[in-house]
Amino acid sequence: MTHPWHDVTPGENLPREFTVVVEIPSGSKVKYELDKQTGMLRMDRLLYSAVHYPANYGFIPQTYAEDDDPLDVLVITQERVAPLTLVRARTIGLMTMVDSGKRDHKILAVALDDPEYNTFHEASDLPVHRLAMLRRFFQDYKTLEGKAVEVDEFQPAEASLPVIESALSDYSERRQRGLLGR
Repeated sequence: MTHPWHDVTPGENLPREFTVVVEIPSGSKVKYELDKQTGMLRMDRLLYSAVHYPANYGFIPQTYAEDDDPLDVLVITQERVAPLTLVRARTIGLMTMVDSGKRDHKILAVALDDPEYNTFHEASDLPVHRLAMLRRFFQDYKTLEGKAVEVDEFQPAEASLPVIESALSDYSERRQRGLLGR
C-alpha cells in the first residue's frame, strides 16, 4: 500500500509549487490526521467549537515540520476536496502559530488546477475577510478544549519558501537516519 507521507513525491517545482495530500475537506468539523505508522487517516476528534475548517487542510509529503508532523497546508479552492486526494498547489503565504508550546507553520496555498484561484500569487491578493476567517478559525478552534493558541498574521509567499525547504531537508535527514519508521 502506498504511504501518503513517505511514498508520494512532494512535487516538481519545489518549494514554490508542491503536492498536497488533503486530510480534511473544507467545511468539515472532523479533525482527521495521518496515522504516521499505517498511512491511513484516523479521526483525531470532532471540533469542540462551533467552527469548521475554512479551507482544505493537508500536508506536503516527505516533509517534517517543527511540530513533529508533516508540514501543514491550507489549500484554497472553490470546492471541498475529498480526504487523501493529491492536489497540485502553489504557496501564496505563511501563517505561524504556537500550539502546545511548539511553532506550527501553516502554508497558505491555492490549487493550480482551480481556475478561480490559480491566478493568486500572494495571500494579500485574497479578500481581507477571507484571510480574517482563516486566521480566526485557528484562534478559536481549540478554545472550548481549554487550549490557548497564538496565531500570527499572514506573511507573503516568499516567507514560506525557507519553511518548506527546511521541512523537506529535515524529512530527508530523518529518513536517512532511520528515524521515521517504515
